[in-house]
Amino acid sequence: MQQYETAVQQLKEHLRVNESFDLIARDIRVGSKKACLFFIDGMIKDEVMEKILEYFYGAQPEQVTDAETFTQMGVPYVEVALENNQENITVGVLSGILALVVEGFDKVVMVDTRTYPARSVEEPDKDRVLRGSRDGFVETLVANTALIRRRIRHPSLTMSIFSVGKRSKTDVVVCYMEDVVDKKLLKTIKEKIKNAKVDALTMNQQSLVEAIHPYKWFNPFPKFKYCERPDTTASALLEGNIVLLVDNSPSAIILPTSIFDVVEEADDYYFPPFTGTYLRFSRYIVTFITLILTPVWLLALQNPNLVPQAFQFVLLKEEPNIPVFWQLIILELAIDGLRLASLNTPSTLSTSLSVIAGIVLSDFAVQSGWFSTEALLYMAFVAISNYTQPSDELGYALKFMRILLLIFTVLWNLWGFAIGIVIIFLLLLFNKTISGKSYLYPLIPFRGKELWKRFFRGRLRKSE
Repeated sequence: MQQYETAVQQLKEHLRVNESFDLIARDIRVGSKKACLFFIDGMIKDEVMEKILEYFYGAQPEQVTDAETFTQMGVPYVEVALENNQENITVGVLSGILALVVEGFDKVVMVDTRTYPARSVEEPDKDRVLRGSRDGFVETLVANTALIRRRIRHPSLTMSIFSVGKRSKTDVVVCYMEDVVDKKLLKTIKEKIKNAKVDALTMNQQSLVEAIHPYKWFNPFPKFKYCERPDTTASALLEGNIVLLVDNSPSAIILPTSIFDVVEEADDYYFPPFTGTYLRFSRYIVTFITLILTPVWLLALQNPNLVPQAFQFVLLKEEPNIPVFWQLIILELAIDGLRLASLNTPSTLSTSLSVIAGIVLSDFAVQSGWFSTEALLYMAFVAISNYTQPSDELGYALKFMRILLLIFTVLWNLWGFAIGIVIIFLLLLFNKTISGKSYLYPLIPFRGKELWKRFFRGRLRKSE
């Protein structure tokens, strides 16, 4: 390391201490030697720092002969490292680590006393369960890894950390079980993360996903599963999946992911096999109905002669003022508009405004002649049923496919509906996971035993 004064001055200039009020450089003495502390105000544990400073001030000369001896005898803390690379020191300080430069030392002492502002661990709003644990991931990376470690107490659980982004230097952790993971896929993912050409992960997980796995924009079906539950994440790890954790993100990325993985939910396993199987079948059936309900109704209105007598009640009694196709399209957009509005509505007003919106879009909308009662009923069912599966990405994919079916049906009737179904199937068929395997596995290629497990919840397997 360079001379003490030169090293301190270079660090101050590199960190731009004089320009940023929260970057602190404090001069102290450690065992009669000059020293300087570099840290970010608000990212250190005050109580811990008070104790450490007591040891620094009381260090004996024989403890401050060199960096290695000092870290062993004069730093009473668990997470301590030595560093002599200026870039690594800078990134460490900006991440919240305390850097101590001591006169005569050839390395800088890095003490990890950082703490981040974080919310408490609580159940996610999206991935709620009827029975099971009520904790969820938060925005702090170390807390998220601890939630997984709490559930898997085995040495094969490995967590490798990477720094991604030329400017952001965002921490990304790759989690996997060494004894069951696909080694080839693991190597590929690690290489992609290391070689990710991105300035900063401005959109957090989405930026990382787009950097490591570019995909066709016209295929909306999700390539990754996002999960906010540590229990579901731990289960995926034990099955051989790979999990990516990104700092500042309260969810995990599970891969590789098929369509069956996306639809699965924690409640399938928190209940006995019979109940879990029923819940799974209900989710599959309702998810499929949300895709075809409005297109099939439009098809029935265009072909009343093909509707069985028992289902004649689905036909409209009066000619609508606005064609049914445009009613459904407007309602698709209106539902998303209300959803976005609810996200930005102050919590004190959300209940009252949601009631007003419901009244306006139901009774008044019918009376004014804009919408038919049946259109509102079916779109309300679709909007609510979309939440039976936990993935927002799959929900929007189904919405886009439903609109595609509506357009093809109104243009080409029965043939259009059939062509739309074929296109949706082809999008699923040619969609590949990050490992290059089929998105429809184990249906294509067909694996009967594995497919059976996807539909029927079995008993817990005994360990051998």
